[in-house]
Amino acid sequence: MEGFPILSLLTFLPIIGMVVVLALPKKLELGIRYTALVFTGLQVVFAAVLLANYNYAAAGIYEESSFQFIEKFRWIEIPGVSWLGTVKIDYFMGVDGLSVPMILLTAIISFIAVLSSWNISKSVKGYFALFLLLDTGMMGVFVSLDFFLFYVFWELMLLPMYFLIGIWGGPRKEYAAIKFFIYTLFGSVFMLLVMIGLYFSAMEVMPDGSKVFTFNIIAMMDPSNFTVEGILSPFNPNNYRFVAYLALFVGFAIKIPMFPFHTWLPDAHVEAPTAISVILAGVLLKMGTYGILRISYPIFPEITRDLMYYIALFGMINIIYGALCAMAQRDFKKLIAYSSISHMGYVLLGMASLTSTGINGAVLQMFNHGTITAMLFLLVGVLYDRTHTRGLNDFGGLATQLPVYTGFVTVAFFAAIGLPSLSGWVSEALVFIGAFSVESIRTLTMISTLGILLGAGYMLWTLQRIFLGKLNEKWAGLKDLEFREYAMLVPLTVIIILLGIYPSAMLDIMNTSVNTLVDFLAVNVSNSASIGLLN
Repeated sequence: MEGFPILSLLTFLPIIGMVVVLALPKKLELGIRYTALVFTGLQVVFAAVLLANYNYAAAGIYEESSFQFIEKFRWIEIPGVSWLGTVKIDYFMGVDGLSVPMILLTAIISFIAVLSSWNISKSVKGYFALFLLLDTGMMGVFVSLDFFLFYVFWELMLLPMYFLIGIWGGPRKEYAAIKFFIYTLFGSVFMLLVMIGLYFSAMEVMPDGSKVFTFNIIAMMDPSNFTVEGILSPFNPNNYRFVAYLALFVGFAIKIPMFPFHTWLPDAHVEAPTAISVILAGVLLKMGTYGILRISYPIFPEITRDLMYYIALFGMINIIYGALCAMAQRDFKKLIAYSSISHMGYVLLGMASLTSTGINGAVLQMFNHGTITAMLFLLVGVLYDRTHTRGLNDFGGLATQLPVYTGFVTVAFFAAIGLPSLSGWVSEALVFIGAFSVESIRTLTMISTLGILLGAGYMLWTLQRIFLGKLNEKWAGLKDLEFREYAMLVPLTVIIILLGIYPSAMLDIMNTSVNTLVDFLAVNVSNSASIGLLN
């Protein structure tokens, strides 16, 4: 596939779909829906083509040539004067084993979210146009290897998500949308400052031998590319790398969301329409942990090593705190929102281990959490569409009335609990194995296992209150799943079962890149210690 711009197609297909949607008369609502479905479906096809042509054995940490499907050309060039020189920004895309699972996840969840949006009746044209714009922003983050381009896609998602919640959300939609926007923008400001600091600290060698300041993420991973005078250079004794790491980490932590930056998520989930909750839980939260692995870890390896205990600590807090909050909820959707916070804590814990097993488990958990939680929010939406209530105490005995729906809920619930043979079990087990092998975070790991017990508690309690016991006569007329709902839920169920039985289908994609990242961190931390950069 050399020379074929598959990453650009994956990224900008939704934009083409958005243009078509905007060109269609607003009265053609069915045509608008099918247009969105076709373009997100094509995205799934190209993601499958990408996977079929991906070289599992290649890694992508040390140099550009080791990344695959590279697309790189000069995007912006502004001739400069004096010390600044010419500003050069590249359109630079490429993938490795960290990004391919996220690309697959984004394509699958976006397609399913369009199906979930089929019953949207308010401003259909505007909704699907914004949805497709959001899809482009998400995909662009996972394929960008230039920090400037990464930041453009990161910010691009703010606009459509703000309106998708603020216009098509629930009773408190404006509050939830503004809260989401302010939190995310707050983190983005920190990210922007660090990006500029890195730009003036790292230089890239051009083909003609000259050196220019760069936004190239791969170039920033190599300490030899940093200027001694650069404020974020590891060789500058007065550098601010620790401050920059914290600022960048906060920007990513808000998106995860990590305690104490999590409060925007329950409000956004509760007020957002079902499809947008699916996108939030399925894809957007993963962008935070992906950004840490792609940017923070390899560019600041010595600080990552110093702070690994605290990353694990916040992972443990996420796990326990999110589970306790979920247990206290009476709103079905809010319970799933807090369970999402809890399960993202496992990702942080695995990442903090800095081991191949732990980080493999973390990346696999990112994918598994995306499919499981997306399925849970879809199931909440299916029930709400029929009953117009999400109160856990408003139901009872639905298993006899909705047996097929109950079956799908059971699979999703037990996958979230971590039942063996379902995907959630494998990723959580790898996280615990990797984290337990590191002595400094072993106690935190042991405490974190309480999250499994708490998760089983609130999930089984929810299952009991909604589906078991005597049927509430109020819901005697409810109908079971329709064809469109089967089309949403069956693919996710297949993925959950497949990765529970054969996790190597996903682990083989990421394993080489994760191992290379772990080795890269170990080598650079060792080098940093040898020149006195570590305390």
